Amino acid sequence: MRREVIATLTAAMIAAAPQGFAQTLTGGADYSAGDLLSPCQEADNDARWGAAAEAECEQYLIGFVDALRAVDMIGGDSGICPPALNTADEVRWAFMRWVHGDYTARRAMSAAEAVHATLRESFPCTN
Repeated sequence: MRREVIATLTAAMIAAAPQGFAQTLTGGADYSAGDLLSPCQEADNDARWGAAAEAECEQYLIGFVDALRAVDMIGGDSGICPPALNTADEVRWAFMRWVHGDYTARRAMSAAEAVHATLRESFPCTN
């Protein structure tokens, strides 16, 4: 029931949104893994703006993890079990390593697709 309600609300938001915004909501190609990688890396490379960049990166990642949790896609059959402690930073580092693992191909992926692949590969559930 919960999944159906969230799916219905999401579909309604996308249908009512302007075209460009709808593409962003659905993880369209406008926001790529390379786009997300930039603030994730900047967090460690820029003494002045690093905190703002880190917040931008981690808010996207935590929002993604929270959305998966809201639709019961964490643990169980999903096979994704992010760390309970320091989740934002752990996922940020895993994402950066994952994209750099095949930088040329992965930086062009949608950010949502890349984060999902990162979570599946970097945080498998262990029984």
